[in-house]
Formats: sequence, structure tokens, C-alpha cells
Amino acid sequence: MAPFRTTVSRRDFRELMALERTHMANERTMLAYVRTAMTLVVAGFSLIQFFRDNFFVWVGVTLVPIGVGVVVAGWLRYRQKTAHMSQDAEADSPE
Repeated sequence: MAPFRTTVSRRDFRELMALERTHMANERTMLAYVRTAMTLVVAGFSLIQFFRDNFFVWVGVTLVPIGVGVVVAGWLRYRQKTAHMSQDAEADSPE
């Protein structure tokens, strides 16, 4: 007995793959936000820990909340784009 196969047209397959590529690009962008935020937070804590000059401490204290803000902004952007892609996919799907 042959396994169950669905027939998908070439156009539908291309659209499905385009949607997958877009989803993966959105995930890569979110990871870039996380990477940037981690770098800012680690740099901030490093400046606070290793330098005792007030200037470096204040720069470090400034970098930590900026890093937190970057990851929050990236997460919000990721959620917005994902919701937008889901709405577009639902609107394009035949019923």
C-alpha cells in the first residue's frame, strides 16, 4: 500500500517555501537582536566590574538597560511580524 501523498501544485509549493523562508528570516533577525542585546549587557557589566573610573561605570550602567531595551524591541518586532505573516497566510489560504 502506498503512503498517503497530497498533491501540491508547483505554485502552491513555491508559495509555501517562500513563507518558510520568510519565517526563518524573521527568526534570524530575532536572534540578531538577542545577540546584540547580550553584547551590550555583557559590555556594560564588564565596564562596571573592571574599571573603577566613574565615566566607565556610568557608561556600563547605561549600556545594560539599552541592551534590555534592544531585546524587548526585537521581541516585539518578532511578534508583530509573525502575527502579520499569519494573517497574510490565513487570508491567502483557500477555504
